[in-house]
Amino acid sequence: MHKSKRFFTYLFLSIISFVSIFPFLWMVISSTNKSVDVTGGRLLPGTHMMENFRKLLDTTDLQLSLVNSAKISITTTVLALLIASLAGYGFEVFKSRSKDIVFNILLLSMMIPFAAMMVPLYRMFANVSDTLPWMGIDTMTSVILPTVTTAFLIFFFRQSTKMFPKELLEAGRIDGLSELSIYLRIFIPTMKTTYAAAAIITFMSSWNNYLWPLIVLQSPETKTMPLLISILGSGYAPDFGMILIAIVIGTLPTALVFFLMQKQFVAGMTGSVK
Repeated sequence: MHKSKRFFTYLFLSIISFVSIFPFLWMVISSTNKSVDVTGGRLLPGTHMMENFRKLLDTTDLQLSLVNSAKISITTTVLALLIASLAGYGFEVFKSRSKDIVFNILLLSMMIPFAAMMVPLYRMFANVSDTLPWMGIDTMTSVILPTVTTAFLIFFFRQSTKMFPKELLEAGRIDGLSELSIYLRIFIPTMKTTYAAAAIITFMSSWNNYLWPLIVLQSPETKTMPLLISILGSGYAPDFGMILIAIVIGTLPTALVFFLMQKQFVAGMTGSVK
């Protein structure tokens, strides 16, 4: 009975795993076929991957789009971890009568859809385009600033800080460390799994960000990978083999980051502190 139960458990998990991974598997297989084979539903590997890749290099500036996405995603991730962790640390560690009110207002901002903020944000960056060109429309700064941190990320760090051993804070203060030194030398190394989980979430969100970059990035020199893929699919007769090889290349950085840090991600999401 026990063996039979285990068999059906593994069978069920295997089916769910296959269903989950099938879209990615189909994407990789289809990237090796011609466009006509992709539209025909061919599920066998082909021999046109290099041809699709060469066409992608010839018709697009793939390297520039990858570099733009990497610059935006890495900068956003680093700044978001710094700002959100400082805010979460401050909300949890320091005592204040009004901090919970401020925090609740911050959480209420999560109820505002981004679509409602797009026009005000665009007008704000358009107004500073003349006085601060590095911060105006069609700059990477205009993409990074609105997404550099979120209420969710601050909430995530505050909840994780609740698991932080308060004895370490007291020990650091007794040893004469400043609050900044405690944050840099004690809090960050201790909460590394939380930082890893937040880094994965932020990097993947920033790398796959489409709507806001579509609005503010207007020149070909600033296009990111999601915008490049969108342009490839908007033609009169799109080459699906070339589009899928572009999607595979665009997916690899986020997949690599996740698989390299998946243990830390799980530990950070479950509130583990080491």
